[in-house]
Amino acid sequence: MEDEKKFAVLIDADNISERYIKFILDEISNEGLATYKRIYGDWTTPNLNPWKTALLNNSILPFQQFAYTSGKNATDSAMIIDAMDIFYSGQVNGFCIVSSDSDFTRLAARLREGGMIVIGMGEKKTPNSFISACNRFKYLDILAAESAKTDPEEKTTEGGALRPKVEAGAAKADKSAADKRTIKAAILAIVGESSDDNGWLNISELGNRLVKRYPDFDVRNFNFSKLSMFVQSLDYLVTKKVQNGVYIKIKP
Repeated sequence: MEDEKKFAVLIDADNISERYIKFILDEISNEGLATYKRIYGDWTTPNLNPWKTALLNNSILPFQQFAYTSGKNATDSAMIIDAMDIFYSGQVNGFCIVSSDSDFTRLAARLREGGMIVIGMGEKKTPNSFISACNRFKYLDILAAESAKTDPEEKTTEGGALRPKVEAGAAKADKSAADKRTIKAAILAIVGESSDDNGWLNISELGNRLVKRYPDFDVRNFNFSKLSMFVQSLDYLVTKKVQNGVYIKIKP
């Protein structure tokens, strides 16, 4: 489709495991088309060997970055420089920055200032500063944990072809920056501010506003596959389905 949004996917190999590759590409495909798929790291080091098959299987272009000085991460600088080059080329509508590193906070903020959509992906350890700088943020370990529940027989492959099992306790929804108590307060405020004269609000509008307030908000963090199912589980809301969608109202 001509109007499909184009994204540059930039992966920090020093910071992200190859076991997440399927989730990264699946999630960005929900947003648009990945026209750039690049990964950065020091490929002379053995710890990046597991990534090599995943790169071939998914047509991801690796970029070599030597560690010039011990204790300094040259990979981050290479990613940032490339991101700005792509930004100024005018060939994309947004970026997917895959890392759990706070060093990309300023990059995400700068890209958003330039009108780009910024999707962040990383693990639960990602600092809130980077999460907040993105339009939306997706926890890869939560996505992997949900996949393992759906198909517990799946095993990790070196090439990332199969979805990985995740260690017990690796992803806990109640540790999210947008935890359920925070989301409840936000929902009550949004419905109070934006509902019609009868107190009803379309859940699509609710979802959009929640993501703007909390980029890491995702109903899958709370073990639901759809926003409507999540909303219907909340005992402080009333829902109704009409021709143009599902609406919610604060329960009297």
